[in-house]
Amino acid sequence: MGRWEPNARGRLAQAAMELYSEHGFEQTTVAEIAKRAGLTERTFFRHFADKREVLFWGSAALQESLINTLDGTPESAAPIDAVAVAIEAAGAEIQQGREFSRQRQAVIDANPELQERELIKLASLSGALAHTLRRRGVTEPAASLTAEAGIAVFKVAFERWITDPKQLDFPQLIRETLDELKAATAGR
Repeated sequence: MGRWEPNARGRLAQAAMELYSEHGFEQTTVAEIAKRAGLTERTFFRHFADKREVLFWGSAALQESLINTLDGTPESAAPIDAVAVAIEAAGAEIQQGREFSRQRQAVIDANPELQERELIKLASLSGALAHTLRRRGVTEPAASLTAEAGIAVFKVAFERWITDPKQLDFPQLIRETLDELKAATAGR
């Protein structure tokens, strides 16, 4: 193995997803992931704290993207519309990795510990959105309700996007899901 390998993180993530799909999350070791990627365990630990992090390492970047986009929306925008802009932008970023998203979700769905971790991630995203809305002057409980609704829309749209082979436009699906929520809450 060479001293420096290009795209080590990506190679490790791909190797991990392949092994998780083939053998299951619990049965896969860091040593196997590193070997499949043609790297060392030491290199693995330079990129990930543990094998769970392969599935969750993008959470901080996703949160930052959501917050930055929300911060960039006009102050005059209704809170739910501002959150919609943020989650649609996040959906556009995620859309590029649809197959990885499908594989990742299958691994998470097969493991209760990972399901719990995913729920914690979603709660953290909601908390960050609510905090940003409060900074923008949205009072409680509207800030928390709007953030929770936005994450619920994102989650439902994501599940639809990865399970429907014909649905390619994740941001459009987010808009449609939000419209369905608005219609349901309006009593139509």
